[in-house]
Amino acid sequence: MNIQPVILSGGSGTRLWPLSRDHFPKQFLSLIGDGTMLQQTWNRLDLLDVDRPVVVCNEAHRFLVLDQMREIDAEPMEVVIEPVGRNTAPALTLATLSLVTRGPLDDTDPLMLVLPSDSVIKDESAYREALLAGKDYASEGFIVTFGVDPAYAHTGYGYIQKGEALGDKDNIHRISSFVEKPDLDNARIYIESGEWLWNGGMFMLRASVWLKQLENYRPDILDVCKRANTNGQRDGLFYRPGSTEFIECPAESIDCAVLESVGKTGTDNQSGYPGKFQGCAVVSLDAGWSDIGAWSVLWEQQDQDEDGNVVQGDVYSEKTENSLLISQHRLLATLGLRDTIVIETPDAVLVSNKEHVQEVRKVVERLKQAERSESVTHRRVHRPWGNYEVVDSGPGFQVKRLSINPGSAISLQKHSHRAEHWVVVVGTARVTRGDEVFFLRENQSTYVSSGTRHRLENPEDSPLEIIEVQTGLYLQEDDIIRFDDDYNRGSQD
Repeated sequence: MNIQPVILSGGSGTRLWPLSRDHFPKQFLSLIGDGTMLQQTWNRLDLLDVDRPVVVCNEAHRFLVLDQMREIDAEPMEVVIEPVGRNTAPALTLATLSLVTRGPLDDTDPLMLVLPSDSVIKDESAYREALLAGKDYASEGFIVTFGVDPAYAHTGYGYIQKGEALGDKDNIHRISSFVEKPDLDNARIYIESGEWLWNGGMFMLRASVWLKQLENYRPDILDVCKRANTNGQRDGLFYRPGSTEFIECPAESIDCAVLESVGKTGTDNQSGYPGKFQGCAVVSLDAGWSDIGAWSVLWEQQDQDEDGNVVQGDVYSEKTENSLLISQHRLLATLGLRDTIVIETPDAVLVSNKEHVQEVRKVVERLKQAERSESVTHRRVHRPWGNYEVVDSGPGFQVKRLSINPGSAISLQKHSHRAEHWVVVVGTARVTRGDEVFFLRENQSTYVSSGTRHRLENPEDSPLEIIEVQTGLYLQEDDIIRFDDDYNRGSQD
């Protein structure tokens, strides 16, 4: 039986702000090793005999997923788009229902490997062995989790208590109990007992087992997801469940929705579903796992210099120790710092003591309350056709740098309140302006008045770079009326 991977890629990674933003969260960042965290999650599947993964993400990230997959010559079986974020239990349910209702499958009850998209695994051999050990039990009807051997008393993870051993292996046990993010004193007790593992958020189980246990313990979630699935639509690789139905879904994690309720002994006969539920099991995973849930964890996971610093980018440090220093945009100089996190980006800088990095999310919450764009996007904004970056802005004007991918095009559109001036810096542009179609080459320019239909295309096999100067009284992104679009987007996409 092949394994059907389901990659959950809906998180926002607020504790890694300002590198991680709502529209470009941590799973799309390259933090450790080669490739982004999503790409590394995908590439590790080469260790196993698996089908093409299903990826679950939100509307804003759907093209990021495809772009990053294409960078590594990969293509998902399907990208399931959550209409709104409702945590991991509804996300898994949407993927499961899509799998079992999308048409004839080689296996009508697929064995799903459910993975977060933001994990770091250093020992891939140990990772593979753990997954293969879990496969045998998941095939027989267990919900298998993968618990990480804890390195210290961490309060940011859930914990799994091992019960009786299964079979003759000492790394597979029934699950005795789950605890969600204990305080420090209890976390220390758990570590000292040797009975507890960190909950790594990885699962393996049959589709029928998940649907039946959800029916038992959270029928409200299952009912909403079934209705959303019934009213869903497919658009190429994208599958969109019904948004009107799904918005009613309660937000709940996989653990809280089912696993904590099932406990260790569930053995119902799966009435109406194939197979038999055997209970919950945990496989101990000692593979150098981390979810990079805070800046201090990234500092721990990276190679440090002789002063205990991790340095990335254009950084000059003096009398600085045990610190994480990242510069993306300009020279970063530090003097006399210890145990400090400094993250510099083009539009925001974070400075924090390592002891307080778990509280970065509070900063993000305040930025959102103040409706600051820095909580949502970077200065460089990714689009399915490429990206743009705001270079400068002021009353009545805005300057952008556009990068259009080979063979790509922006939509045929017009603006009601702004005009645009284009200068080609690199490459050749095919321009539609009203009834005209013409080419612009390097150092050539043109002007598009407000209310005029227009389009930019890159007909070549190398990137197209354009400086765009917008002028007008209203310059927001929602001033777009689309007439034709290769990506089936709305006005603000």
